[in-house]
Amino acid sequence: MTTKHLLGFALLLATSVSCCNQPEETCQWTPAGDKIMTSWAEQVDPANVLPEYPRPQLVRGEWQNLNGLWDYAITEKDAKPETYEGKILVPFAAESALSGVGRSVTEKDALWYSREFRVPRQWKGKRVMLNFGAVDWKTEVYVDGQLAGEHIGGYDPFSFDITDLLVKGKTHNLTVKVYDQTNLWYQPCGKQIFNPHGIWYTPVTGIWQTVWMEPVEAAHVESYMAVADLAEGKLKVTVEAEGLAEGDVCKVELYDGQTLVAEAEGLEAELAVAEPKLWSPDSPFLYDLKLTVLRNGKVLDQAQGYTAMREITVARDEAGHKRMLLNGEALFHYGPLDQGWWPDGLYTAPTDEALAFDIEKTKEFGYNMIRKHVKVEPARWYWHCDRLGMLVWQDMPSPKHGDNKWGRKNYDEGTDSQITQEGKDNFYNEWAQIINDFKVFPSIVVWVPFNEAWGQFDTDDVVKFTREQDPTRLINYASGGSFERCSGDILDLHNYPDPEMYLYDPEYINVLGEYGGIGLPLEGHLWQTDKNWGYVKFKNGQEVLDTYEQYANELIELVQKGFAAAVYTQTTDVEGEVNGLMTYDRKVIKVDTERLAKINRTVIESM
Repeated sequence: MTTKHLLGFALLLATSVSCCNQPEETCQWTPAGDKIMTSWAEQVDPANVLPEYPRPQLVRGEWQNLNGLWDYAITEKDAKPETYEGKILVPFAAESALSGVGRSVTEKDALWYSREFRVPRQWKGKRVMLNFGAVDWKTEVYVDGQLAGEHIGGYDPFSFDITDLLVKGKTHNLTVKVYDQTNLWYQPCGKQIFNPHGIWYTPVTGIWQTVWMEPVEAAHVESYMAVADLAEGKLKVTVEAEGLAEGDVCKVELYDGQTLVAEAEGLEAELAVAEPKLWSPDSPFLYDLKLTVLRNGKVLDQAQGYTAMREITVARDEAGHKRMLLNGEALFHYGPLDQGWWPDGLYTAPTDEALAFDIEKTKEFGYNMIRKHVKVEPARWYWHCDRLGMLVWQDMPSPKHGDNKWGRKNYDEGTDSQITQEGKDNFYNEWAQIINDFKVFPSIVVWVPFNEAWGQFDTDDVVKFTREQDPTRLINYASGGSFERCSGDILDLHNYPDPEMYLYDPEYINVLGEYGGIGLPLEGHLWQTDKNWGYVKFKNGQEVLDTYEQYANELIELVQKGFAAAVYTQTTDVEGEVNGLMTYDRKVIKVDTERLAKINRTVIESM
C-alpha cells in the first residue's frame, strides 16, 4: 500500500459525527445571489459539508465535524444579537453564495454564529479541543456564554481547550463573534476590499474553514517538524507535545507503506534512513509517520502523519548564476500564480475534490510549481500538493497598503509603508503562526513575506524574522516589490505582459515572479457583464496559446541569462480578471492542454 493510499485510509477511518443536528425542516438551504457557480456547488450537502478530516499531517481516530447550518446575525460591532436572522452554512463566508447569506459585513458590524453541540459519551475523561481552520479576522468564542478564547488573524488555524466549560450529558451552546475591518485597517487581508474592482475582490468575513472538535489525552502531540539531511541519510523530527510528565516517552516511527524504516525516541528524534526515496515533482514519495506518547509502556496518544526526504538548497551554475537545487539537482521552478478564489465559495472550495482540481490541472498543464498568491489555503490543499508533487511558493497575505513609494526598477528607490506598530505586530504574529503551522508540508519550498510594495516595511528585519521561524527554506523577500539589498535569497521581478529582465544581481537567485496575464473572456462564464480585463485580450484559445508560446520563447532566452524561476498569471479567472488558463467556474480550459504542457516542459528543461 502506498503512502498516498495509507494516509487516505487513515483519513477515511477518522470518524466524525454528522454536522447538521437541526430538524430537517431547518436544514433547508439554497445558494445566495445570481453569480456563476462551479459544478461542485451542486454536490454541497448542508448535512455533510467538507466531511474530510481537516488536518492530514496529524490524524487521530475520533473527531466531530461542526460544519453545517448555524444560526447567524449581523449586529452593530459592539452589540449582541437579540434574535438570529436565519441560517448560514459553515464554513462558507457570509459574503459567499454557498453560505446561503450573500451579505456584506462592514467595519461597523459584527457577525455572530450560534449552534448547539453534544460531546460523545466515549470522550469521557479526555480533553476536548475545539479547532478552527481559519476565521477572518478577530474571533471570540463562547461556550454556554462563557469565553473559551479569542484569536486575531484570518489565515492561521487555532484551537481552544473547552473541557472545563463542559457539563456531562448537557447540550451546549457554541457562539462565535467575528469582527473584520478588511482593507480599512493594517491587518493581513490579501486582495479583499470593501469596494471590489479590477484586481481587488469581494471581502471574506467569518468562518471559512472547517470547525471541529476532537478528544485528546492531557499528554498529547500538538505538532511536529521533520527535516531531511540527505548527506547524512537522516531525518530529524522535532515534536511539540503538551502535558508530558517526567518519564513519559515520545516514540517516532517512519514507514514505507507497511514496512518500518526507522524509529527513535525523544522530542528531538534522529532517524537513520537507509537508501531514502526522495520527494520531487516527478516522484512525490511520502513516508508515513506514527507519533506515540507512552507512559509506563501504556499508549496515551497516537497520531498519524507523513513527511518527505527532500532538500532545497542553492548553488551557482557554470555561468555563475544562482540556481535552486532540489535534492542536489538544479531545477527551474515554473508555475502559475494561484489565487485560490471560487465564484460560489470565495475563499472556500465547495468540496475537497474541487480543492484538489486546480492542483491536478496545474500538474496536467506541465508546471512543477504554484505560487500561492497572498492567501493561505486549508491544510488539505498542501497535502494535495505533497502527494501530487507540486512545489509551492507561499505568500503572506498582504496588509493594508501604506503611502509608500513603489521602487521596482532599481535598488533603494522605494520607501517603507508607514503602518502603525499595531499593524506591524499583526503582521509578525500571523506570519509566525502561518510559518510554524505550515512548515510541516514538504511541498512548500519558498516563503514570500511581501508582494510588490503592498504594505512592505522593515524588509530586512522581516526576512531575518522569517528565517528565525524556518531556516530550512528560501526567502523571496518581496515578489516584484521595492528592491533593496537585504539578507533574502531571491530577487523577484514582475513584468506584464511579456517577460523582461530589467534588473539582475549575481548575489541573488533571480526570478520572474509574475508575467503574462493574457485575457480571454468567455460568455456564460463571467463574474460580471463588463469591465472584464487582462493585460492583453484575445478572441480565442488559439490566439492565447500562440502568444503564450511567444512569451515562453522569450523567457527561455532570459533563463540562459540567469532567471531561475518564473510565474505565469494565472490559473483561473478571478472575478473581473479574465486572464486565467481556466474560467472562474472551472468549466472551460481555454487552451489546448497537450500543447500547453509541451511548451511548459520545454521551458523547465531549458535551464
